[in-house]
Amino acid sequence: MYLMNPIKLLKIYAPSPQDRIILVNVDRQQLSLYEQDICLQKWPVSTSSRGTGCLKDSLMTPTGVHRIAEKIGRHAKIMSLFKARVDTGQKAVIFNGDTESGEDQITSRILWLKGLEAGLNLGGDVDTYARYIYIHGTPEEGLIGKPASQGCIRMRNDDVIKLFELVDCNTLVYIGT
Repeated sequence: MYLMNPIKLLKIYAPSPQDRIILVNVDRQQLSLYEQDICLQKWPVSTSSRGTGCLKDSLMTPTGVHRIAEKIGRHAKIMSLFKARVDTGQKAVIFNGDTESGEDQITSRILWLKGLEAGLNLGGDVDTYARYIYIHGTPEEGLIGKPASQGCIRMRNDDVIKLFELVDCNTLVYIGT
């Protein structure tokens, strides 16, 4: 799926809070936040090590148009470790370089995505929300910029906290190549 123009997305799927849209470019491993057609900020990310795909249990990053369904962790401390979307009160350890922790830990903030395209990322065996696909922080910050996740979109902890503050529930998210 090729990346769409932010203005075109706003017209098709309006309204999006503050006319903001997140575009995730899987090929570039980059997340961009737009307000209408103005890019406000870009961050490196890490999408799935298995590529893109929408099927349940594929461990791939889903493509297409989504919305932020839920924002979780507003008051959590940086590096707070989440289990089942609940702050455990524990602090994760940062892994720099190419070090993998051996776990797919979720830290700092969670933006839970809901697909908007029936048959592609909404409903049945392709439902992004039912797959628990998030934009979230990771302790494996050294792997940001490379495909390394199990389907989610990982960000550095400082970056995901900043993004969390700049977007609202229902903000559009488009994931493509």
